[in-house]
Formats: sequence, C-alpha cells, structure tokens
Amino acid sequence: MMLSTSMRQESERAMRRRSFNAVLTILLTLSIIFSAHAATLHVGPQSEFKVPSAAAKAARDGDTIAIEASEYRGDVAVWTANRLKIIGTGGRPHLKAEGRAAEAKAICVIRGNDTLVENIEFSGAKVPDRNGAGIRLEGRNLVLRNDFFHDNETGVLTGVNPSSEVLIEHCEFANNRKGEGLSHNVYIGAIGKLTVKQSYLHHAITGHNLKSRAVINVISGNRIADETDGRASYVVEFPNGGQVLMTSNVIQKGDGAENRAMISYGAEGLKTGPHRFIARGHTFISQRSGNTRFINLAQDVESVEFNGNMFAGNGSLPDVAGLKENNVVQREMPGNLNWKP
Repeated sequence: MMLSTSMRQESERAMRRRSFNAVLTILLTLSIIFSAHAATLHVGPQSEFKVPSAAAKAARDGDTIAIEASEYRGDVAVWTANRLKIIGTGGRPHLKAEGRAAEAKAICVIRGNDTLVENIEFSGAKVPDRNGAGIRLEGRNLVLRNDFFHDNETGVLTGVNPSSEVLIEHCEFANNRKGEGLSHNVYIGAIGKLTVKQSYLHHAITGHNLKSRAVINVISGNRIADETDGRASYVVEFPNGGQVLMTSNVIQKGDGAENRAMISYGAEGLKTGPHRFIARGHTFISQRSGNTRFINLAQDVESVEFNGNMFAGNGSLPDVAGLKENNVVQREMPGNLNWKP
C-alpha cells in the first residue's frame, strides 16, 4: 500500500527526532565522561604538587589547577592541556621568575586552548630576545582575571591566530619593560578579538602600555597611564587599524613620554578590515610639555566617531568633522587623577 504524503512526512519527522535524540544522548554521555575525568590539582608547599610546573606536566584537559598563595621562585612552565583553569587560592600566589623563562619565552607558555588564569602574580621574566613575558599565549582563547603582571620585559604576549580571543579584566600591568621600545605592558598579536575592561595599565618605559593587532578591540573602563614617571611611547597603539571601540577609559600621558601622540591608529598600515575607530566617554589627560597629539589616525579610516569625551591639558585633536562639537576641550586638569578601576 502506498503511504500518503502526510504519512510519509510524519515518518520522516519521527526519524529525524530519533536521530537528534541519539546524537544528544551521545553528546551528553561524552560530557559526563569528560567531566568525570576532570580533576583539581593542588599546588603548594604542603600539597601533592610543590610548584606549578609539576602540575603543568600532570594536567589533563579540563583540569583545575589550584595554586596556594605563596612565592614560587624560579619556577616556569609550559601548559599544553586544553580548558585549564589556573587559579590562585587563599590569596594571590606569586610566580617570581627571577630571570628565568620557559623555552626562553615566558613564565607561563600556554599552548593549550580555552585557558583561564585568575588571581596570580607574575614577575621577573627575562630572555635573550628581550621580550620575556609573564604569559606567552600560543594556543587559542585566554581569559585573564584579577592578575598582576609587573617587572617582566613584557606583561602578556600573544602570537598570531585569527580565531583566538583574549579577555583581560580586573588586572594590573606595571613596569613591564626592557626600555628599548620593543617590549610592552600588553602586546597582542593578530588575533580575532581583544577585550580589556576594568584594568590598570601603567608605567611602560619606551614601549607602550597597550599594543594590539587584533581585528576587533573593545577597551572599556580602564585607567591606562604613564603616571608621573612613566615614559611610554604611545599610551595605546593599534598599529594595523581594525575595529576599535573604546569607552569610558582614563588615558593619561606624562611629561616624560617619548612620543608626542597618546593613541595611535594604523601607523604601520591598515590590514584586516573593516577599519572603524570609536571613542566615547573618555577622560584624555596630557601632562606632556611640547606639542602633543591626543590621537593620531591613519588616512582612509572608514568610520571615526568621538562622543562625550573630555580632552584636558596640552594637546591637539585630529581634524575630524564634529569632534569639537561632541566633546569638551579644556586646558585645566580634571580633579579625578587618582581614579583607578
């Protein structure tokens, strides 16, 4: 007997439902298996793993590395597992490299994907190439939360990966510098997206406080500053353009700054587009004597928007239509110079 059209359609829907349920069952089973194998590895003077590098060798995909608050001197590591959570507990542990670096790159070389690093202090990385980092990201996707990077040659350094995203929130970067202009507090390579929020980046020397080649950049609610004795080149640089949304940051350039521009966009040539620069709700403060530019913009930027910003101190603005009408330009210093996120 021939099946009617409606009966055939109902049969096909039933088969699709059974196939979907079978796939869902497999996925749930795999999730349970993976979850069952994930472990918490404890690091500390009285724990199974005495130093983070020992835990790095033992870690498997999905594990949590709980590092007890203590000083770990000269201990550096390569992390290869995926989906790791590396978390400081009982305070903030200090990975004090004292001039050492894994693979002559960083205190932590992260080769795995989808890594969280939270509540850890990094200092003292040095390498022959003069860009020893607290963290060198070679994998894909990294979240940094409540971390402190200081007195390395570079704070955080990433490679090239268009599918990778980096999120930095509630972190501090200070005095990460070699002093030759090639090392920076934060240096992000050509990745897909960078987000920096509620963080404090300050006291770069000759290099920049933030340099990013990411295709998309969201920089929100930060203080990025030379302060009284920092000598950054640019405070913030996007050398290859891209899409930039900056909102509600305090951007300050000190009198010792070595470059007259505070923010630079496209100085090394516009690459992966579209190229849009948006700045809203900022306080820009120039305390540098001499001719200073608040922002340097490359030609051929597709879209530029400045709204609700305050520009204070000795500085000039780019010739962008409507900029002065939508912002406040003044010589006097604002009263909130001690604000930090």
